[in-house]
Amino acid sequence: MYWVVTCFMKLCMLCMLLMITMDTTEAQKQLKVGFYKTTCPAAEQIVRDTVNKSVTANPGMAAGILRLYFHDCFVRGCDASLLLKTVPGSETESEQDAGANAGTLRGFEIIDQTKAQIEAACPNTVSCADILAFAARDSTTIVGGFSYAIPSGRRDGTISNIDDVELPSPDSDLNTLKNTFVAKGLSIGDMVALSGAHSIGRAGCNSVTSRLHFFNGDQTDPSLDPTYAAALKKKCPKSGKSGTTNLDPVSANRLDNQYYLNVKQHKVLFSSDQTLLDSKLTATLVTKYSSNLTAWRNDFAAAMIRLGSLDVLTGNNGEIRNKCGVRN
Repeated sequence: MYWVVTCFMKLCMLCMLLMITMDTTEAQKQLKVGFYKTTCPAAEQIVRDTVNKSVTANPGMAAGILRLYFHDCFVRGCDASLLLKTVPGSETESEQDAGANAGTLRGFEIIDQTKAQIEAACPNTVSCADILAFAARDSTTIVGGFSYAIPSGRRDGTISNIDDVELPSPDSDLNTLKNTFVAKGLSIGDMVALSGAHSIGRAGCNSVTSRLHFFNGDQTDPSLDPTYAAALKKKCPKSGKSGTTNLDPVSANRLDNQYYLNVKQHKVLFSSDQTLLDSKLTATLVTKYSSNLTAWRNDFAAAMIRLGSLDVLTGNNGEIRNKCGVRN
């Protein structure tokens, strides 16, 4: 009897997983390049112009926008739930208040400015989720020198819960990273390709001090290049953890394959980056991308498109927000 009940429960779970997969696939099929061609033909150009102006003035904003895109899509799918602010007096805090996000996210104002312009041109038509996807693509173009066609047609979610936020951390080991990405429907190759985004942006010293001053602060992580570690210690001394430092010590404002050279040379901030050398598959990809910029660009673009298709809301699901920070 126990065996029958157990098999029945497993069958039910399998059916539920298949139903979820079918629903996700159907939603993804509704995304298409040029979704707003007739309903709001100027949408993508408005995003492009606004992002270009902002990132040209402050190249660091490109990393901020890419981070918004990743942190949004990795939690509840690409539904702009990350853009929702905590409602004053609410018992539930939004994703923005989670430890991995609180006080470190940048680029909201760029998305808000873009949304306001698009609403003036095409009211109640273009989702915040799509604006963020376009903005990530355009940031890539400005600081990386390459582009890709991103399908659109996403709708905005109405839920943003701090408890839903489970993101890879700077000290994640390779198995944790693999399991996290695969659970989201992404491949190991996607994981390595997307990691290249760490060739731009900055990080707080508190995210690297554990590698610089561990074992009671007397030793340095042996996987760090000694010269690089010494330079980091000057920027991030043991006594102070409030500073920031570039993720890429060579080309901090250029989205390129320098990141993979840094990994090979043990000159990366996060142990979650250095761990890419811990398996034959990921190490082979690191070597490939370090010497083949075109291959990395192609795989990064493809991975960004797949990332943007995770658990999307389409059709009559969700809503088209009037303002990205609040529900309608």
